[in-house]
Amino acid sequence: MRVLSFRLNGDDVHIAAPDHWTLLEVLRYRAGLTGSKQGCDKGDCGACTLHVDGKSVLSCLTLAGEVVGREVTTIEGLVSEAGPDVVQDSFDEAGCLQCGFCQPGMIMAARQLVTENPQASRDEIRDALSSNLCRCTGYTKIYDAVEDACRRTLASVDSPEGPAGGAEPRAHRNGVGGMAKLDEQPAGEAS
Repeated sequence: MRVLSFRLNGDDVHIAAPDHWTLLEVLRYRAGLTGSKQGCDKGDCGACTLHVDGKSVLSCLTLAGEVVGREVTTIEGLVSEAGPDVVQDSFDEAGCLQCGFCQPGMIMAARQLVTENPQASRDEIRDALSSNLCRCTGYTKIYDAVEDACRRTLASVDSPEGPAGGAEPRAHRNGVGGMAKLDEQPAGEAS
């Protein structure tokens, strides 16, 4: 066992866990955050997608020790005092998911895209969500929801409150289907 110290949904946490545990296991079985789903456990489905330092990662493939000193945001962390994030709200309004199992990972991948590229084309949306599988839908309403979140984010950029859902454009995107590798750092950031 070792104590892992990191920021989780805006709070500093210290969680004891075995060295071999994944981030997903620590979040679900030590922190009690079950929003990130345990699907395939091999990086194929995207149900466990969350953000580490603002980048989408598959938490089933990320050793918990890799997030020490970093910022982790789960689906639970997207909700603010003002209510659901614009992406969560758009998914709800579009009625785009059926069983809901893939929804947290899908929303987290979409959140990164909306943050980094609120002018995303339909093809860019498909690419950003390509690591997230949904077995219930034909994806059309999911893509519609992301387009709506992009439109709403762009419309709010000029408002006094700033971008919807706290979205601040980021210049860096890497990885397949929007998934980052934790050993990669944006230019100018120290490891």
